[in-house]
Amino acid sequence: MPGRSGICVSGEISVATRLSWEAALTELARRHTDVSYVELSRVGFVDVAGVSALAVTAMSLSHGRMVVEHPPPQVPRVLALFWPALRGIEVAPR
Repeated sequence: MPGRSGICVSGEISVATRLSWEAALTELARRHTDVSYVELSRVGFVDVAGVSALAVTAMSLSHGRMVVEHPPPQVPRVLALFWPALRGIEVAPR
């Protein structure tokens, strides 16, 4: 992502793409400084395991935060349901 640290994802995040998604999140966490961005405006669907990987990555950050931009509607719903008090992740709606 030009000018900022993060990843831009397109398509669908599901069992078929899980390994790539988790690898991208691992790399994002490795390069994390203060704020890392996850751009999901071109993602149509994220399964619960995909949201879980996102939450686990946010929890693994020693400082700063992760900003999830323009996620599909199920992402903030699943985060609120399973991780209502999760710090370190901010969701910017579509």
